[in-house]
Amino acid sequence: MSERIGIIGGGIVGIALARSLVQRGLGEVTVFEKEDRLAAHQTGHNSGVVHAGLYYAAGSLKAQLCVAGRSALRDNCLQKNLPYREVGKLVVAVDESEPPALAEIEKRSRANGVPGLARIDGAARLHEIEPHVAGVAAVRSPHTAVVDFPAITEAMAQDVRTAGGTVLLGREVVSMAVEGATVRVGTAGSEHVFDRVIACAGLQSDVVARLVGAPLAENPPLPG
Repeated sequence: MSERIGIIGGGIVGIALARSLVQRGLGEVTVFEKEDRLAAHQTGHNSGVVHAGLYYAAGSLKAQLCVAGRSALRDNCLQKNLPYREVGKLVVAVDESEPPALAEIEKRSRANGVPGLARIDGAARLHEIEPHVAGVAAVRSPHTAVVDFPAITEAMAQDVRTAGGTVLLGREVVSMAVEGATVRVGTAGSEHVFDRVIACAGLQSDVVARLVGAPLAENPPLPG
């Protein structure tokens, strides 16, 4: 029998995980989202920027994943006909004290293979690119992009459904009980039994953890 997998959270992480599992045939997947739409919280409330890899230490896992992720996300958006706008980005040194820090960002960016990277010097040249900028120099990343992460999440959810997975909206998980080798998950009005449950609940992860008995962490004292 195929493994029954429950995923709690219909943000981009939960849906991407569900998509990967069902497309690889690794189990019967059910996603629970408490809201009436996907990507209603963190996924739908961020800048939508697809970073090109300017800031992370060269060779670090963060740098590798950022660069690979940009390329994969761009390809996925083009394949699905989703918005992917390469609006570019300027990282600006606002006065003469900041070019050394800017040089370090440029060094990291080149080591990480950021495409099309260019150093821009002088306020006049900066104003040709962005009339409202104030600064003395900048590093320009022309391929930094913006996307619609809720739309990407919805497209991946359709892939989940097409591959045989289930996405349940308006189904807040209110109880979980470990019963031997299985987990019983309860929502308002329904119960489901899984062999494995994965929490992708974002800022509600602590709430979900308490459903299976995780202790409340003590709040550290505030400074001062």
